[in-house]
Amino acid sequence: MKVLKTLKKYRIPYLFISPFFILFFCFQLIPVVWTFYISFTEWNGLKAPEWVGFDNFSLMFRDYMFKESFMNTVFYWLVSVVGVIAIALMIAVALKSHHLKCRKAFQTIAFLPYVCASVAMGLIFMMLFDENAGLINEVIVSFGGSRIAWLSSSQYSKIPVVILFIWRSIPWFTIIIYSGLLNISSEYYEAATVDGANVFQQFTKITIPLLKNILFFCALTITIDTWKMFNESMTLAGPGTSNTSLFQLIYENGFQTMKLGYASSLSVVLIIILLIISMIQYKLRKSDEGV
Repeated sequence: MKVLKTLKKYRIPYLFISPFFILFFCFQLIPVVWTFYISFTEWNGLKAPEWVGFDNFSLMFRDYMFKESFMNTVFYWLVSVVGVIAIALMIAVALKSHHLKCRKAFQTIAFLPYVCASVAMGLIFMMLFDENAGLINEVIVSFGGSRIAWLSSSQYSKIPVVILFIWRSIPWFTIIIYSGLLNISSEYYEAATVDGANVFQQFTKITIPLLKNILFFCALTITIDTWKMFNESMTLAGPGTSNTSLFQLIYENGFQTMKLGYASSLSVVLIIILLIISMIQYKLRKSDEGV
């Protein structure tokens, strides 16, 4: 009765927010529940799903493609978190500097990758890293080096993928970090200068600690983005599964071979991995705040 009275009292506000809950229920909650159910079945999208229990999950850990795509994604994740945050932080600090000349031109160049289509940039990077006519190899050869099979060698195929991902991610996270820098009062730096602190000490003792929450948000967002990487690894595909991401493997099983049950089990594992990583990062942040 109390719930009904509350709904009746606030029926107009609830009416306005009801479209969100309807869309959330239809396009997010139901698909997630359906994915969990399908992960325990064998289904090709045509015949009725056949219950197989944990067979999909046991098959996963015997599948070399899963193991390789998992390790590829871990590599992309670790390199991207460090690379994106480090470069974005340097660019943001440079943008905030009063000594920067041609600020508008620098901002345009720094934010340009964000407006470029990922597939189009993947094709451009494919030409840049081409073994025979790519610009990267031409530069290497001009300095006396030998040509590298960037896209046809399993040893090097992940490098163009992670470079493209970092390059495309930098502008967005530069904006986030730059907004955080603008909220840091100049009085901290003025007081530190009076106390004799140099630029490096001010950066490590003032800038980094005050940006801690923003950097944590960036790390968490990059983590999610790398674990659902698709366009970069797809357009710069190497031999076999040498640079296949876990998200790409889900797509290939779900839409190319129509193993929807197995693809759903991979999706469930991906969700669990992201939850575990997010919880660990959150715990580390809370413990650091406690100190």
